[in-house]
Amino acid sequence: MREKALAFLQQYTDEQDRGKEFFSSRWNEIEEELQQTNTYTLNHDELAYGAKVAWRNSNKCIGRLFWQTMHVDDRRELIEEKAIFDALIHHISFATNNGKVKPTITIFHPSVRIWNHQLIRYAGYQVEEKVVGDADSLAFTNVCEKLGWSGEKSSFDILPLVIQVGSNPPVWFDIPPEVVLEVPITHPDHPGFASLNLKWYAVPIISSMKLEVGGIEFPAAPFNGWYMGTEIGARNLADVNRYNQLPNVASLFNFNQQSAASLWKDRALVELNLAVLHSFRSQGVSIVDHHTAALQFKQFEQQEKKKGREVTGNWSWLIPPMSPAATHVFHQPYSNEMKSPNFYYQPSPYVEKK
Repeated sequence: MREKALAFLQQYTDEQDRGKEFFSSRWNEIEEELQQTNTYTLNHDELAYGAKVAWRNSNKCIGRLFWQTMHVDDRRELIEEKAIFDALIHHISFATNNGKVKPTITIFHPSVRIWNHQLIRYAGYQVEEKVVGDADSLAFTNVCEKLGWSGEKSSFDILPLVIQVGSNPPVWFDIPPEVVLEVPITHPDHPGFASLNLKWYAVPIISSMKLEVGGIEFPAAPFNGWYMGTEIGARNLADVNRYNQLPNVASLFNFNQQSAASLWKDRALVELNLAVLHSFRSQGVSIVDHHTAALQFKQFEQQEKKKGREVTGNWSWLIPPMSPAATHVFHQPYSNEMKSPNFYYQPSPYVEKK
């Protein structure tokens, strides 16, 4: 931890232009605390800076141009489940911002763990031979039901928040429906699209990854940007093991599904993604198309080059799942080195049974 703390403080001092005197004084404080407790406490400014740089270093994220705009909510003082739940509801409301989505992170005490993959997600139920809802949520929905939660068994039941502090039993809380902004999916040129009864929530708030800053790990640090359209239109609603809507869209548009060479899947993907972008924009909800996102990432790369910093990236994640070769990212190699601070995957707090 000492080496990571030293490296982080040096980076913080350099990038924030704090000077040698600050570095020497602050490092003496950290060393003394490390010797006494084997850990140390980041002050608010250090934590906020570290969280923003963690986004800047996120190899799988194409939206890093806006890393400096992230709002950081430091809630490390909270260790009671209801207070943590209230802070999560505040995060949802603040980040949603009536559709004008604000990049936000809320950082909790290291003893806190949120069991959800995202703060807002739809449940999935195995009903005989088919899945109702989001198949990707089957295991966690089962966990929630064992904890005492019960959903309506619809295609879009919002899962509860499950919070654990230390070794205490997990506690679940229903999210008030009024704080969750959802967008009905319609098509600009096909009125019948609404008959598919599709919708999606406005803000993707990742809550299963841990934040690491200067050697200190925060297992509960939910964060969000805004959606890129293909995340919903080419994955969540389109994947066979998610909502599997391509056949329904193709039927609606009378595409020939008898021949793969008709490219009905590709055509359905375009219409579904067009519908997602149209729906979010017509409702005044922040979203970015994958071509614009790639151009913004190029701008981020140029900014980082001017600062003398290497842009790392996970190529397979940076390329969009639709028309990737039409973006510059597809034709560019990236080092996948993980720099600190960063967000990391961590073991699930529950045993997944599939």
